[in-house]
Amino acid sequence: MSKKLQTAEAHHEELVKGLYEQMTPVLDKSEQPVYIYLDDNHKACNNRFATMLGYKSPEEWAKINGFLDIFVAEKSRETLSTAYWNTVNKMIASTMQLTFMNKDKGPIETTMVMVPIFFKGHLFTVHFVTSVVS
Repeated sequence: MSKKLQTAEAHHEELVKGLYEQMTPVLDKSEQPVYIYLDDNHKACNNRFATMLGYKSPEEWAKINGFLDIFVAEKSRETLSTAYWNTVNKMIASTMQLTFMNKDKGPIETTMVMVPIFFKGHLFTVHFVTSVVS
């Protein structure tokens, strides 16, 4: 790995850590599963989100490289991709019906709100999830 790439990786990890620390009161107190997303390999979540997807901890979830193909059901991938594009390019929040995948139990129907947020000059999205009980 080149030194430049290592530096970018470390920088992105520091950014996620910094925003996570800043948002700790929200992440800890929210009754909703919440995750912070910079890119597929730089993300963080609260315990409720990790548990919803079948992971033992937010750290275990965050170590997984990738996102869409792993955590989101195929039928919801285009919905999430379009909403993400609108959020980062138009700076608008999006609300959507989305099916996440629990690693052990399968699909979980949810409603999710995605909002843009800047932190130290970098655009993140923050996602608030509500499980839909049927």
